[in-house]
Amino acid sequence: MRCYSSARVLATLAYAANSLASIVNLGATDILQPLDIKTFHSLNRIGSPVVSPSQKLALFTTSYYDPTENKNTAYISCLDIRNGNITQLTESTLGTCVSNPLWFDEETIGFLKKGALYKQELYGNTLPSVVFAPPVPISNVMYRASQDILTFVASVFPNCTMDECVLVKQRNAMRTDSAMVFDNLWARHWNEWMTMEKPNVFTARLDRTGSRWTVGSETNIAAMLPQTFDPLTRWSVDDYTVSPAGDNMAFVVRPPSDNMTWATNVDIYLAATKHGSRPRLLTGRMNGAASAPTFSWDGRRLAWLQMETPGYESDINRIFIYTLATRETVAVAYDWDLSPHALVWSRDNKSLYTVTGNKGRSLIIQIDALTGHRRELTTTGSAASIRPIDDQTVLFVHSDTDKTADIHMLNTQTKAIDQLTNINAQALKRTQLSKAEDFWFTGAHGDKVHGWVVRPFGFNRRSTYPLALLMHGGPQQASTQSFSHSQWNPNMYASAGFVTVVINFHGSPGYGQNFTNSVRHKWGDYPYVDLMRGVDYVTSHMHFIDKNRMVALGGSFGGYMANWINGHTDRFRALVSHDGKFSTISGYYGTDELWFPEWDLGKPWDPMGRVILEENNPERFSANFKTPTLFVQGEKDFRISSTESLGAWTMMRRRGVPARLVYFPDEDHWINRAGNSMRWHTEVLDWITTWTNTSAPYRIR
Repeated sequence: MRCYSSARVLATLAYAANSLASIVNLGATDILQPLDIKTFHSLNRIGSPVVSPSQKLALFTTSYYDPTENKNTAYISCLDIRNGNITQLTESTLGTCVSNPLWFDEETIGFLKKGALYKQELYGNTLPSVVFAPPVPISNVMYRASQDILTFVASVFPNCTMDECVLVKQRNAMRTDSAMVFDNLWARHWNEWMTMEKPNVFTARLDRTGSRWTVGSETNIAAMLPQTFDPLTRWSVDDYTVSPAGDNMAFVVRPPSDNMTWATNVDIYLAATKHGSRPRLLTGRMNGAASAPTFSWDGRRLAWLQMETPGYESDINRIFIYTLATRETVAVAYDWDLSPHALVWSRDNKSLYTVTGNKGRSLIIQIDALTGHRRELTTTGSAASIRPIDDQTVLFVHSDTDKTADIHMLNTQTKAIDQLTNINAQALKRTQLSKAEDFWFTGAHGDKVHGWVVRPFGFNRRSTYPLALLMHGGPQQASTQSFSHSQWNPNMYASAGFVTVVINFHGSPGYGQNFTNSVRHKWGDYPYVDLMRGVDYVTSHMHFIDKNRMVALGGSFGGYMANWINGHTDRFRALVSHDGKFSTISGYYGTDELWFPEWDLGKPWDPMGRVILEENNPERFSANFKTPTLFVQGEKDFRISSTESLGAWTMMRRRGVPARLVYFPDEDHWINRAGNSMRWHTEVLDWITTWTNTSAPYRIR
């Protein structure tokens, strides 16, 4: 197998430094270090495995950030599943990024670089060459050799080929004004204003004659759907999959209408990849959100996840299976009270594998496709990206609170698990990462509520430590025992000297659908009660916590909850509200997805809705705000408009209460740029250590 050499000498040997073989057993004289901001942001991140046609090899990406040079890098490696050997295939020159690894055959791989498709031989030392350099950047590329067909997603204008879209852009660039005119919602979504460019799914024939490969004219499958009344709200493809034989595809679309911001209807269509027939709607009888379509390996059946309650984005996902020959659809495991997140068929086509949240873990479950019988295959941490190898073996990515994500192999019969990569072995060999320790307590409504504690760096039971309460978003989300590269990794706060507490309050999935549903109309009630009782529990049972030095932090709904806490208790020394809603009234009018506040709280002009919105409105308690608060806001966040953080900060400063605003003009609901994330951590950790008089184990600023 080839290595990427000369400047490619980093290949197998260099990569081996990050593999299992490089694990160093620490001696008694080795001193462990905290997970500091720079180390955290420099860690390698692993991509999903892509299994070869023979099921003997798997491609995966490794990406990392260099804080000194402020550059991201991503490269592809090949894992030999049989012996665990890893070979780097593409260059890792700083600032070079490749993505979307795929197999053309057992000896040739493909990948995307700057929106173009490349190929590279697995053996030998040939350089990568361009297969397809379209005029419009492409993404989510798949290849099926039996049909010689490429499929991909590209954003295009109405009734335009990819080439014609370039001309449209050129004409638009010559406009003398910049006005955007909207008659229907949506005007904007997540972090973008709506334009006429929409992601569509395409097919194209790939001719692999000799060494010269050519790509034929593309066919826009989504263009075969009915024309829409408003090109700004027309069809856009969210996701798609292709059958193993390459003859059919299924794609996910939100049907265009004038109610797109308050209806959660998302459909799945089935289409032939070659014949140009009109796509067939499979989910027309349901008005909830459909997702995650997956073909069986024999191509005879299609499974997907389906929500059934209109307007409710956190409804339970049901599993449906469609038989192509008979056009019959059946539900399986309908009695299940947990909500699966992903689906993939077993190689023998008899069962489905899924990942589902269960009591703070993301576990792999095997489901009999006929009876719905379920088997739990993993029990700890968080699993993702399941890739079947044979009838009893799957690859998957696994992480835990104290372990970064790596590729593992699972025997589905014995449940034995082998770790195949360890991409941060070298970077973390002298870094202390603390495990999660579960606890349960009686929360709101008399229900049992789950949380966990992550102990601080250098923990000594005879000492006392400040507490950091991390509050997740949603509220119909859940914190999981995984290693997150986001701003809410518990070990980042534990490494700064805090006992870090995570609580999955009412609304969190993974504890039964009734627990998730219960938060409706109760934003300021059940979650707040859970959080306060959880803090009471840990401070009364864990005497190493200094209850006079506590802080609470959260983003999105967690930011809302920080604002709610500020109006209802002064038990915390400081708060952090990241992109948190301050007013449920102005927050309704400024958000992009109206179904969310309408289902959870109500409509402001409706009398009953107004009452519920005001009952749960942090702004109503502004006069009580007295806890020093750090507000963080991204200007491009259209879920929680920037005026929410700005308004709360303005109120506190006008009233003379200590508050600080950290504003990112180029970020959205999340902090995406690594450099900005480093600044985020610096500001947040400095804020909470200052107000709790805590000396962090390393210099934060």
